[in-house]
Amino acid sequence: MQRFCLTLDLIDDPESIQEYEQYHAPGSAWPEVTQHDIDCGITNIEIFRTGNRMFMILETVDEFTFEEKAKMDASNPKIAEWENLMWNYQQAIPWAKPGEKWVLMKRIFKSGE
Repeated sequence: MQRFCLTLDLIDDPESIQEYEQYHAPGSAWPEVTQHDIDCGITNIEIFRTGNRMFMILETVDEFTFEEKAKMDASNPKIAEWENLMWNYQQAIPWAKPGEKWVLMKRIFKSGE
């Protein structure tokens, strides 16, 4: 298993944030999107929020790569639809590369090491 942590900001508007959270409420996620994540090798996703900053934990199979997921995403019109919809609520963090949404975080501490 691999674990990745990523971050992204939401547009800082309470109504927009509430709508975004409704799309992610239990039972509200698009089944085509959740199945696609599974097909890409993602075994678990958790998203946390404070203010308009989000933090996502991805747990994946050992063979998972972001490059392969990007290829699979590009060939799935439902994923494009979902990503376009979500971009109405999201904004890149200041140091994101052009077009980059979720930014991979670097682990700087682990207890016991």
